[in-house]
Amino acid sequence: MFANLLIGLREGLEASLVVSILIAYLVKVDRRHEIRYIWIGVGSAILSVVAIFTVITIVFDQMSFYWQEVVGGTMSILAAALVTWMIFWMRRTARTLKRELEGHMESALELGAGALILIAFLTVGREGLETAAIIWSTIVGSSSTGPFVGAATGILISVVLGYLIYRGALKVNLSKFFTITGALLIVVAAGVLAYGIFDLQEAGVLPGFTNRAFDVSSTIPPDSWYGTLLKGTVNFQPNPSWLQVVAWIGYIVPVLYLYLSGPKTSAPAPTRQQVTSQ
Repeated sequence: MFANLLIGLREGLEASLVVSILIAYLVKVDRRHEIRYIWIGVGSAILSVVAIFTVITIVFDQMSFYWQEVVGGTMSILAAALVTWMIFWMRRTARTLKRELEGHMESALELGAGALILIAFLTVGREGLETAAIIWSTIVGSSSTGPFVGAATGILISVVLGYLIYRGALKVNLSKFFTITGALLIVVAAGVLAYGIFDLQEAGVLPGFTNRAFDVSSTIPPDSWYGTLLKGTVNFQPNPSWLQVVAWIGYIVPVLYLYLSGPKTSAPAPTRQQVTSQ
């Protein structure tokens, strides 16, 4: 639940900031009456992501155990790669994101309502697909509603934060926010990667399923509250294989080092004061 709340919060706030930038630009150029097209694009993107998420889940449930393990493991590995790309992409483009979006909006206004809808659809849709892919990989095979509740709560909080930031009622150090959540998501992604390898080993696609690196099940029972907490936050497994351990360390050490030693994230968002002054 915590991992999905974190994912929903970060991705949702990114999407909220993007929508704020699009709306703020229309306010700045005195085209408020066209804001409705932004919301049409946002709504269409959300519906599309939900539809894709639902179809994939239905198809997955119809698969045999072998193919569920293969598809689930592959999707988990791809989700870990997607999280990594998303984190570094945000750090690289955050400084110029507002300027790029405003440039797209300037061109879209010349083309008409359809272009405005398309910009909102593509920008929010990309964030939505990233969120859905990551969350799906963490809840696949789970009968608990916790992951859904966590993701929905994170998204709801992000929408409220995004609105308050836009209105100027809340000041958040977005650089620190994205740096901290990015580091936490790298830890989550490492667990997702290890879990994906476990699924592929269980299906026989990868070797070494019975070669356990250690077993602390008696110390940290999977059904205990702390075992459940570790499983839900960092995807901890009390009896991982050697391949899982090697993959976890091989991912988290270099990725976390590169992330923390790189340039700091800066994600400026338009506030109500900035809009009215322009």
